[in-house]
Order: sequence, then C-alpha cells, then structure tokens
Amino acid sequence: MASSEVCWDHYVPLPQLAAARAKVTVALVALLCFMNSYDGEFVFDDSEAIVNNKDLKPATPVNNIWSNDFWGTNLSSNSSHKSYRPLTVLTFRLNYLVAGGLHPIGFHVLNIILHAVISALMMDVFAILIGGLSYDEKGRVLNHAPKTSLLAALLFATHPVHTESVAGIVGRADLLCALFFQLSFLTYCKAFHRGSDRDDRFSVRWVVVSLSLCAAAMLCKEQGITVLGVNAAFDVLVICNVDVYELSQRLLLRRNPLDVREILRTGLATRLALMGLGGLSMLYARWRIMGTGPPAFTDVDNPASFAENIFLRIVNYNYYYSLNAWLLLCPWWLCFDWSMGCVPLIKSPTDWRMAWLLLLWCVLIGLISQALCSQDSQRRRTLTLGLVLLVVPFLPACNIFFRVGFVIAERVLYLSSAGYCLLLAYAVGQCCCRWSTCRKPLCAALLALLCVYVARCALRSHQWRSEQSLFTSALPVCPLNAKVHYNVGKNLADRGNSTAAIAYYREAVRLHPTYVHAMNNLGNILKERNELIEAEHLLSKAVSIQSDFAAAWMNLGIVQNSLQKFQDAEHSYWNAIRFRKKYPDCYYNLGRLYADLNRHVDALNAWRNATVLKPDHSLAWNNMVILLDNTGNLGQAELIGREALRLLPNDHTIMFSLANVLGKSQKYKESEGFFLHALRINPNSASCHGNLAVLYHRWGRLELAKKHYELSLKLDPKAPGTRDNYNMLRRKLDQLKQPTP
Repeated sequence: MASSEVCWDHYVPLPQLAAARAKVTVALVALLCFMNSYDGEFVFDDSEAIVNNKDLKPATPVNNIWSNDFWGTNLSSNSSHKSYRPLTVLTFRLNYLVAGGLHPIGFHVLNIILHAVISALMMDVFAILIGGLSYDEKGRVLNHAPKTSLLAALLFATHPVHTESVAGIVGRADLLCALFFQLSFLTYCKAFHRGSDRDDRFSVRWVVVSLSLCAAAMLCKEQGITVLGVNAAFDVLVICNVDVYELSQRLLLRRNPLDVREILRTGLATRLALMGLGGLSMLYARWRIMGTGPPAFTDVDNPASFAENIFLRIVNYNYYYSLNAWLLLCPWWLCFDWSMGCVPLIKSPTDWRMAWLLLLWCVLIGLISQALCSQDSQRRRTLTLGLVLLVVPFLPACNIFFRVGFVIAERVLYLSSAGYCLLLAYAVGQCCCRWSTCRKPLCAALLALLCVYVARCALRSHQWRSEQSLFTSALPVCPLNAKVHYNVGKNLADRGNSTAAIAYYREAVRLHPTYVHAMNNLGNILKERNELIEAEHLLSKAVSIQSDFAAAWMNLGIVQNSLQKFQDAEHSYWNAIRFRKKYPDCYYNLGRLYADLNRHVDALNAWRNATVLKPDHSLAWNNMVILLDNTGNLGQAELIGREALRLLPNDHTIMFSLANVLGKSQKYKESEGFFLHALRINPNSASCHGNLAVLYHRWGRLELAKKHYELSLKLDPKAPGTRDNYNMLRRKLDQLKQPTP
C-alpha cells in the first residue's frame, strides 16, 4: 500500500490538532454556518416531499415507503419521478413521529447535525486520499496529512453550495447519501487492515459490508452507487500503487509487458469483480423497482436534452458543467431553481459563452496531465483521487447515461464539492511550500476565504428560512426564470397580496408564454376579482396548450358558470374529471352548477361523489343538507347531516345546517343542542346566534330569543331578517308586559 509523509503538509497555515479535536472543530464550524436555519419553515420542494407526502403519516402503512417514490407517488404510476429513496423518507417519518406532527424544527436540526457529522468524517476520507492508508501498532489509521485534511474538511464544512442540501429539508437525501458514501469508503479501507507491503491479503467481509453501505447510500439517493468508482480508483492507485501513466505507456507502446500475475496476486481482480457484480446487481434491482421505465421530462426541465442536434446538446451539456464548476469556485450566485430560461441555450458556435467551455476543458486537461505525468507520486495520487472524487459523484447528473430533470441543481454538488475542496487544499499546500516568503499573505487570504464562506452560508441559510425570502433572493440571480416569478407570485397570493401577485404571474407568462400553471393561477386571481373575461381567456389558453390539465379545466368551468355559460361550464367540469378521475373538488363545483340549474338530483349525486372520494369534504356535505332542506326533504336532510357529523364531529357549519333542519321538524331540544355546540366552536357566528334566536322564538322561550337576537345584531348589525325578527319579538314582549284589562 502506498503511504508516506506528505511533504507539503507542514507548510499549510493551520495548527496541527489532535484527531478528535480537529473533528470537533470542523463539526462546530459546520454548525456555525447553518445553525440559523434551524427554525425555518417548510419551503419549496418540502411541501411535496414532506407536507403533502402521505407516507410520513402514521396512518399510512410503513411498507408503502418501499413501493412509492420520494414524493409519495407509486413507482408504477406514469406520473412518478422514479426517485426511489425509501431510507430518506423513513427518516422523515421518524421526524414526524418524534415531533408528533409536521413541525419543521426537528427536520432542520437533524439536517444540520448530519452535515456536521459528514464534515467531521471527511477528515478521515481526505487523510486517506492524500496520505495513503497505513496503520499504527494499535490498528488505528495514521494521518500523514493532518493539516491538509483539516483544511479540506473546513472548506467542505463551510462551502456555501451546501446550503440547499442542509437548509432545505429535502436535501436530507444528499446528506444521508454522503454519510453512507463515506462509511462505504472507510469500511472498504478496513478490508486492508492487516495488509502491508509484503502481505497483500484483504478481508472479503469488509468488502461485502462496504457494498451493503453502498446499497444504503443508493436507497437514500441514486448518486450513492458512485462510491464504487471511488473505491475502485482508490484500490488501483493506493492499495496496488499502480502508476497509471506508466501502465498506459506499457499498453500503448508494448514495452516491458504488464505482469498480470503481480496484479492478480494483490487480489485487485477479485475485489473489482465483487464491486462490479454488486454494482450491476444494484442497478438491475433499481431498474426493476422503477416499474414503467425512466421518468418523462419536458424541455422546460432540461432544454439542452431537447436541442435540435447532437452538437448543440453536447455544447450545452458542457456549458452546464462549466456553470457547476463556477458554483464551486464562486458560490455567490445561488438559486433554488435554474430552469425555464434561467440558462439560455447556446445555439451558435460564435456565442461568447463558448469560451467558458474551452476554459473548463483547458483546466481539466491541465489537471489530468499533472495527475498522470508528474514525476511526484504524491502529486499524481492526490490530483487523481481529487479529480475522481470531483467527477465520479457528478456522473449521474451529467446527462451522459440518461436525461435528468434539471439544468443545474446545487444539491447534486454536495459530494462533488469534496473533490474540489481536496484539490483546493492541495493547491494551498503547494503554494505555501513553494512560496514560503508569501506565507503570511496566503494565510490571510485563506482566513478571508473561510470567513467569506461562513458569512455566505449564514446569509444563504437565512434566505432558506422562508419561501418569501428564498423566492425573492432568486430574482436578481435568475431574472429570466419564469418559475422564479411564478413562485414569488404564488407566495404573495398565499399571503393575500393578490395585486402584487398578478404582476409576477404576468411576468412569468411573458417570459414563458406556454407556462400553463402561471396562467391557471393568474386566471384564478382574476376570477376572484371578478375579471371574468380575461380569466376565461387565460384558462382556455392553458387547456389548449395542455389538454390534460385537470385543475385548469375545473377553474375554467367555475368562470364559465359565473358568466352563465352553463353548458360550456358542464363540459369543462367533465373534462377535468376525465383527466383526473378522483377529483372531489370538481364534483363539488359540478354540483353547484346543477343546483343553479335546479337539477337537484344531479347536484346531490355530484356532491355524493365528492364525499365518497373525500369523506371530509365539508362543503359537499353541507350543500347536500341545505339543498334537501330547501326542497322540503327534511327527513333525508337530517339523515345526511347526521352521517356527515359522524365523519366530521366538530364541523360547526354542518351542525348549523342540521340544527336548522331539526328546528323546522320541531325537534327543538335537539336543534338547540347543535346550535349551542356550533357556538362553542365558533362563538362569533352572527347567523348561528340569529337562527338560534328564531328557534327560541318559535319554542316560546322569548327571553333567550331576545338575548341571541341582540348578540347576532351586535356581531352583524346588517344581518338579513334579524332586525325585523327582533323588532317583532320586542313588540310581543311589550304586549305580554301590558296588564290584562
């Protein structure tokens, strides 16, 4: 095994700390960077992966986690994203159980702790990759590069590109994947615990354990399988001490034939065969689990993969790589989403951005040539393993093997950044070694870089604490991104600022004229503002672009109903139901249309369908009771009301409607009970006080009637009919007070 003291390590401008103290320092710095995100909200993708994911709920069988994707959709469904991460979802479920519900603090705290643990463990990984693998007499791994590994770990702990993985709860997948990735690598190293330069035996058991941890990493995020590539490179370069450049010369020039028996004696072939077999088995299992094949993405998700010819695809893929490299080098411009026009396609060889591609490959070729051709074995090993750790974990996101559903995703750089940090720490060590007279300026520059990283992490973590700050922070970074404007508008609308939301929705549609979700939301707001003509135009355009957009069909039906285009509205509602079979809200709105047309039986059937699909659909239950009440079917109305309250025992609106029915049926005592129960839940309901007063008025309990009439008028002085009833009651009371002649 190759291991030796690293010549440049003692020049690195950091104190040499004991192993435990160094790890604690790295962990504390990692906590410092992201601790201000601990009380953040559920933001962006958290709503789908956590808030709306039924797999987190105790009522959902745990086994569902193993058959559903990361977002809670069954893997066999065509709408599934095929992201199979059951171990990550299991940790979300444990968070839910421990906290007793969807309380984001517990989710955030665990993410921050995981990042601190991973950062501390990176010291061991970096120490082995830089200094090689050797053990002391007590069987502990020797760190031949304590300062360089500490510096690399500090750079990793503080790198701002990690903010999305740490401050965004769905980044848990990247954190857990990285943790098992590290453990798989470190246990692979344990397979050579008894090895030495003369004794090259290895433990098959530890190789199998490493493969098991690789499988666990893959069950957290698909990227986990890339640890096999890192393990293989480490085995070739460090365990077998193979000089790749010399090996390639032998093979190409056929000089000094390769001694195959020497390589076989090291057990390399056996280990590579074990890892290859394990990796293929995992990939096969993963493919079988996907069910219907890979997910279908659109040109909005990844426009480069839909470019008109292979040349443009390759050029744009390489441009994406250069942007990812820039995020590692200068992580200042960070954005939660890089799709929808944020990165315009390169469509011509004369585009000035081609220079970035050339620069990227010049740097990579330079590093590769140094890694292969340097006379210094330490430099060769460090640069090669740094490049392996940089490139190999990024391969699943590079569009080479399959199309991915994003342009740039900062989360996928979590593991690759470790390779960058290793190379940067190596560069700092080399600079300090060669330019010892400039050691103080280099030290100051390094300290400034770490401080800037910490400050940027703190600022970016603060932006991730709420959707409002997260979405608005993206506007100066990606002003051409329609999704950014859409999310800002949606957040404003959710907070009640519909006027500002309209402007952002309009900008989203301007930037992306086929953005149907922006059209749908804008149409909804215009509908609420009674701007029905424009709303109808937008929603009609949305369904013409995407004919299976069920929500837009339903909203179009609501607008057409308001415009009294009843036949068109009915057609739109049925289209919505055709494209989304289980759509209770659409059945509810269809019932309202039928009620307006006095098609009472059809209205009742539609509302009944809504309650079958969604048993807690309060509005549908309540409308059934009211319609039956208004049409004189008091007995059936009572039965429906009681059925609804068995499912929704604390719904005051249904209690109110049932109490009205019972009052008309002269079941005064029972009606009174439901009115009073409804008022205990909602004591400020003027209509409930008013109708209870009417009940007492009929019942002859006039003083109680007077009391509730007055309460109703106090809450709503303009309550229809209440003032007249109250005046009628007062006249009656005055008559009763007059002495009998």
